[in-house]
Amino acid sequence: MNNHSCAAIIVTCIDFRFQEYINNWIAKSFQPKTFDRVAFAGGVKSLDIILGQIEISHRLHHIKKVILINHEDCGAYGETGTPQRHAEDLKNAATSLKQQYPDIAVETYYLHLDGIFEQIS
Repeated sequence: MNNHSCAAIIVTCIDFRFQEYINNWIAKSFQPKTFDRVAFAGGVKSLDIILGQIEISHRLHHIKKVILINHEDCGAYGETGTPQRHAEDLKNAATSLKQQYPDIAVETYYLHLDGIFEQIS
């Protein structure tokens, strides 16, 4: 197997309403443009599954950054999907990742229905 790497993994929800915003944001904001991409209903809501995908990306592609994007009005969250809940889940995911991979940078975002990316820290 060839040794190949990329800069990051980007984790998003599957919701079609946000894909154009995400694609435009990646094209404008993310350099270099080498990344793995995971789309899973609810984004980081199913953290164990997401962590498994990140582990694979880290092991196979030697990523140096993880970008996590949750969004407003997420059907996977339903009524529990408040901005506060998303921020809490994103922060918890970032904490878990930093403990497991101290050498990897983690960025977290909450994407609004109007396409505005709010960085969560």
